[in-house]
Amino acid sequence: MGKTMIQKIFENHSEQKAIVGEIIDIGIDVRAARDFGGANVVKNLEENNLSLDDSEKTFFTFDCNPGGCDQKYAANQHICRIFARKNNIKVFDINSGIGTHLVIDESIAKAGGTIVSTDSHANILGAIGAFGQGMGDKDIAHAFAHGKVWFKVPPSVKIILNGMPSENASPKDVVLKMLQHLGANGLLGYAAEIYGEYVDSLSLDGRITIASMATEMGGLIILFPNDAVKADSDAEYEKTIYINIQGLRPMIAKPGHPEDTVKVSDVSDTKVDSGFIGSCTNGRMEDMRVAARVLKGRKIAPGRVLKIVPSTDKVWKICLEEGLINIFKEAGALVGSAGCAGVLVFNYRKC
Repeated sequence: MGKTMIQKIFENHSEQKAIVGEIIDIGIDVRAARDFGGANVVKNLEENNLSLDDSEKTFFTFDCNPGGCDQKYAANQHICRIFARKNNIKVFDINSGIGTHLVIDESIAKAGGTIVSTDSHANILGAIGAFGQGMGDKDIAHAFAHGKVWFKVPPSVKIILNGMPSENASPKDVVLKMLQHLGANGLLGYAAEIYGEYVDSLSLDGRITIASMATEMGGLIILFPNDAVKADSDAEYEKTIYINIQGLRPMIAKPGHPEDTVKVSDVSDTKVDSGFIGSCTNGRMEDMRVAARVLKGRKIAPGRVLKIVPSTDKVWKICLEEGLINIFKEAGALVGSAGCAGVLVFNYRKC
């Protein structure tokens, strides 16, 4: 019997066979901690007198609160900086951007590789055909110290997107259609592989948008196949899911439930008080350019707020070079430093 993508990645990082349902130790290529959770990782290491397995594979990313404007966050960042200096660890500091994007853009993470982070959306690495997973601070401390973590080999499902969406539909609309079809728990406990003509046409930015929302479907990861790693033709899947996206038009999720999606045209009369463009899902360069095309020559309505936060400092600088920052400011939008920005605030209020 052939192997799925997740089985191949696991077996390439383990001395054990990746049998679905079995627990095996997985070597971790990239081990990262954010300013959110990073200080606790340091605490776990120091209290248990643990040393680092490999400082060159270990990183801190300060992306939850780039400004350090919260006293606790500033203190946590300082704890991580001190530990990093002592142990020769690379820090992507407050001016860098979202850690999961940085490890992709800086070629730290590779197709077929493995990464763990205190970021719950580390499964965004599925966009490049790598295994990424968010974990708690104790698990990340174990990865820092030992270079490996145990995982139960998950079953896999195959998602096939049939057709091509309308020209004005974006990857975000497609993933919202997937959420509508699958629901909040439709991929619970599964690793998914995604296929179809539309998938083959996507840029890296588009793949990142879709991969980043595996968490909202309860999935472990959505893997995009590539030349470096792909499933065997006779790989065994728990099920195959077909989703029709032919002619798909723009979608929107109602507040509080990402899977509660409708056509934008169905709620076109709804007034919006505040908007946010950014996050690991929609803070890439393609998103910034689309936003600029919409905002150019227009003004944010009185009494409304629009905040725009590029995902990385590189994206921010390109926005500056291309004149997008000026378009955003002229329209009356607030432009923040690269990072996760309003996402964490929203999650805190939701909890």
